[in-house]
Amino acid sequence: MDEKILKNYAKLIVRKGVNVQKDQEVIISANVKDEYFVKYVVEEAYSAGAKRVRVDWSSDVLSRLQYQYEDKEVLSEVLSYEEAKWQRETEVLPAKIHITSDDPDSLSGIDSDKLSYVSGNRSKVRLEYLEKMDNKYQWTIIGIPGKAWAKKVFPDLSDEEAIEKLWEAIIKVTRITDDPIKAWDIHNKYLDDKKNILNKLKIKKLWYKASNGTDFYIELHKNVKFEAAEEKTLGGVPYNPNMPTEECFTSPKWRTAEGVVYASKPLSVFGNVVTDFGFRFQKGRVVEVIAKDTKTKEVLEKLISIDKGAAQLGEIAFVPFDSPINQTGLMFYETLFDENACCHLALGRAFTECIENYQNLSEEEINAVNLNKSSIHVDFMIGTSDLSIVGETFDGETVEIFKDGVYAI
Repeated sequence: MDEKILKNYAKLIVRKGVNVQKDQEVIISANVKDEYFVKYVVEEAYSAGAKRVRVDWSSDVLSRLQYQYEDKEVLSEVLSYEEAKWQRETEVLPAKIHITSDDPDSLSGIDSDKLSYVSGNRSKVRLEYLEKMDNKYQWTIIGIPGKAWAKKVFPDLSDEEAIEKLWEAIIKVTRITDDPIKAWDIHNKYLDDKKNILNKLKIKKLWYKASNGTDFYIELHKNVKFEAAEEKTLGGVPYNPNMPTEECFTSPKWRTAEGVVYASKPLSVFGNVVTDFGFRFQKGRVVEVIAKDTKTKEVLEKLISIDKGAAQLGEIAFVPFDSPINQTGLMFYETLFDENACCHLALGRAFTECIENYQNLSEEEINAVNLNKSSIHVDFMIGTSDLSIVGETFDGETVEIFKDGVYAI
């Protein structure tokens, strides 16, 4: 890959993604095989004024070996040094960059009971520290090609060709141009305008329908708003948490979810790619996982049993079916990209920043809104070419929001 493009991408991540502040600490999570790119991000972070940069390395291969050979109790244990590290993060509030390039099937074949047990137990401890940092620090997640991931997307190409093609797709949908910051300023303005239209409507209820069987209903809080693209910390620092992004999103009244939703794209869960599934909701909770094969059903049932909130919704997101990501015609097998191809929902944790004036509310006032709480947040795609979304406003007006998979507003 051309060095200029890699440097432009690193600049975009540091300056527009997490917007590193002078003397701020930076933590980068990345796969060991991605050092060739991480070095540019590290250098750019220092150039932006970072006080200290730490890289937390991971490995698909080593992670799989751990799950194969270690007991689930050993894997679940959160060691004292890990908690000390997390506690320090709550104090220094670093800018956090997550670079994903992992194999979507990295943990395929590992016992799903073990995966959900470990994830659930570790997440319960981690959640305490995440809540202390909530909305106080900048973070972003971005993607670069890994060989296994590229081959999953382009199975008929050679390793080198597949990586090149995946790079081309990422460059396009992430707007890595000669001036990527300007490109993102323009894009953020578009999403901000769409978000403002949605908020002016003051939507109370939403009905989703599609020919694949989706027939679903949910309500929104009167004091919860839509957000999109650029966000701000409580301290007022702007950042872009997802790159790419095409969504306008909010957190719903989870108890009101009723009906059936069918996924329109595969999903990677616990290192397993699951397809052809759906969920049936009653009184806000998943009461049935709908799947064509037992493995998919088993994996998803483990997912929603991680904690109480895992079977409830924390997000609804609007993305037109003709989004740039969907126009590539690719299935990325990576939620960061696939969720921005079309409309989606998310099981698990809600976004407190969607509460109006949340920065000036007490913890008790935020809790009174009763958004869903969970240690997980898993997006699954439901957008189709014929998806219809009809809303009812708090003034009692009916508004067609999506028609044939795209905005009608």
